[in-house]
Amino acid sequence: MKADFDQAAADYDAAFTNTVIGKLQRALVYKQLTPLLSNKIRNILEINCGTGEDAIWLAKQGFNVTATDISEKMIAIAKAKESQNGIRFIQADTNDLSVYFPSEKFDLIFSNFGGLNCLSEIQMELFFKNAAQLLTEKGKLVLVIMPRNTLWEQGYFLLKGNLKSIFRRKKDSVIANVDAEKVITYYYNPKETLTLADYYFDLKQQNPIGFFVPPSYLEPFFKNKPRFIALLNALERKITTYRFLAKYADHYLIAFEKK
Repeated sequence: MKADFDQAAADYDAAFTNTVIGKLQRALVYKQLTPLLSNKIRNILEINCGTGEDAIWLAKQGFNVTATDISEKMIAIAKAKESQNGIRFIQADTNDLSVYFPSEKFDLIFSNFGGLNCLSEIQMELFFKNAAQLLTEKGKLVLVIMPRNTLWEQGYFLLKGNLKSIFRRKKDSVIANVDAEKVITYYYNPKETLTLADYYFDLKQQNPIGFFVPPSYLEPFFKNKPRFIALLNALERKITTYRFLAKYADHYLIAFEKK
């Protein structure tokens, strides 16, 4: 997996971060994340940080940020962006967080845009156990995950006549295209994520991210249609609190508090 994301690192910002859809989806995440950043939170651990966009944003809000990613090249790009906010970037495997932080505690752990979809169900169970150990009392865990029932994707494959792929996310695992790299991906609806986390965490919030705003692979179609994408974004912002739509969106944000 490390090699997969090393290959994707060079083009990640161009393919997602700096695109019209990428910016809109990130703004939707921040809209839901901001109310969760209470004055009790000081130290944040971001996992699957990619090229560092979210770590830099969090640091600019005044938090102490440690950001990790399995990809050496992703971390290198993130470090090159960061010059003044004191972020600690560390190359680390999400499956081994307890090894990298044996005694350190964080007030919030954050993972954006499906980084955890690279974990199998067994690995996800272990992740929730490790996350609980890394958090302070009543610490928060905020995750942005890709569900199984994304309506945009089902419609996309239907229009293309690719009937075999319409329900591909319902399989146990899928080989997904991440910036032209093939990555084994596991999809989790909110109920499944809650079940895996339930022993260690209480559910606090659940929001759709990209119910109307389309997936990033549709950027070529939408980038020259500013009025259309603006309309979709306006519709999206009207339904951000409709938690039942989470499993039908491109991603969903799910927030937990440590028991």
